[in-house]
Amino acid sequence: MNAFECLQSLGVDVRALDGGDLVSRSPIDGTELGRVRVADPAQREQTVAASVAAFLQWRRVPAPRRGELVRLFGESVRRHKQALATLITLEVGKITSEAAGEVQEVIDICDFAVGLSRQLYGLTIASERPGHHMQERWHPLGPVAIITAFNFPMAVWSWNAALALICGNSIVWKPSEKTPLTALALASLLDAVARDFPEAPTHLSTVVHGGRDVGESLAADRRIPLVSATGSTRMGRDVAVTVAGRFGRSLLELGGNNAIIVAPTAHEDLAVRAITFAAAGTAGQRCTTARRLYVHASRYDSLVSRLQRAYASLAVGDPRVAGTLVGPLIDATAFEAMQTALADARAAGGRVHGGERVAVPGLDGYYVRPALVEMPHPCAVTARETFAPILYVFRYETLAEAVAGNNGVAQGLSSSLMTRDLMESEWFLSAEGSDCGIANINIGPSGAEIGGAFGGEKETGGGRESGSDAWKAYMRRQTQTVNYSGALPLAQGVQFDVE
Repeated sequence: MNAFECLQSLGVDVRALDGGDLVSRSPIDGTELGRVRVADPAQREQTVAASVAAFLQWRRVPAPRRGELVRLFGESVRRHKQALATLITLEVGKITSEAAGEVQEVIDICDFAVGLSRQLYGLTIASERPGHHMQERWHPLGPVAIITAFNFPMAVWSWNAALALICGNSIVWKPSEKTPLTALALASLLDAVARDFPEAPTHLSTVVHGGRDVGESLAADRRIPLVSATGSTRMGRDVAVTVAGRFGRSLLELGGNNAIIVAPTAHEDLAVRAITFAAAGTAGQRCTTARRLYVHASRYDSLVSRLQRAYASLAVGDPRVAGTLVGPLIDATAFEAMQTALADARAAGGRVHGGERVAVPGLDGYYVRPALVEMPHPCAVTARETFAPILYVFRYETLAEAVAGNNGVAQGLSSSLMTRDLMESEWFLSAEGSDCGIANINIGPSGAEIGGAFGGEKETGGGRESGSDAWKAYMRRQTQTVNYSGALPLAQGVQFDVE
């Protein structure tokens, strides 16, 4: 299917894709997939006002019923999985299995949210005053703005949307300018389910397309109590300052500069597979992509040699073709950033293996050979996140040295240690070990499951999405005290007698 056929099968009115000012181009070959209209200030105002009205109705619907809407949406996504995956491949350039895996994440988080809709638990708290009880309850928060990046155009939105909806909130989605069509597709499926759901108000879910100014207007809008933003650290810093300036909440998922440590006892076959997928999968365009590798000196020569062979064997090309493992970079800007980083690495004494552009017959996309870069020591280029398949490799002598390297960057998203030593693994997972939001043993730093809270520390933003108790970010907490006695004792023994 081409993009128009996918969108038609998903209920999108393709007539609306002509004449817009925001162009979607396929990274596969640069062809235009469609055009959407950018929301002007008046339309953005109308959208937020409509979302507020929808919230005021939706918050009254019992949470298990809200979960039923999400269940029906998840079933619709399951029925349309192939068309959605094809659209991801066309608009993002992911290989077919990774595109299908992203759609599966949408299905999985819907399943998770359905169960969660019956488990939005509060607390009962013992009161020091006789004839009183205290409790803690969670209430819907309000319209939630969701700003997403191009690399996971469906999954990250669904992590936020599924939880926000079962928590009683309306949602306003500002997708990446590079992936507007995937947003139209998912929004169309959710709209269709909501139309047939008696309790769902109109405009429960809305989409506003556009650039930086659209995101800025959402961040500044006092009617939106929570802004969930995924993207660069620069973008997140701007969002955080704007939202904090009006005392709103921000949930930030930002940069990652993730490291893998290979210890002396590591299973080498396992390590090679884990490293290669984590560093080269999705053409290095995951926030959890492995970007730094610390290898114990005793294993360095053998492991790096095997990685060079593995990298050379990777099939780079058309992501629609079976057997391709590395598709294109998203655009020319990403390619130029990769080449700049490799030049900087060479200038710092690095030995670069790979990294060159790969010619794919008939396709004018930016295809590259993933790069393995042996570095003499960490430096400025290895401390910054380049959103491309570059893996910087370092030797280390002690685990403490390697963990210090893992922690020695501004970002703190994901990390992993390859070892068969129990004491090493436990120390890495302890308070003295990795300072990242995600720490793994004997798997790479990418490919997180939806059951755990996803997010990181430091310049990664501190936000948590998806599983565990991440739902609490989408609700407001209220502590309640009930006096069922005929007296009025005061807390802390205070006496205040009135005639």
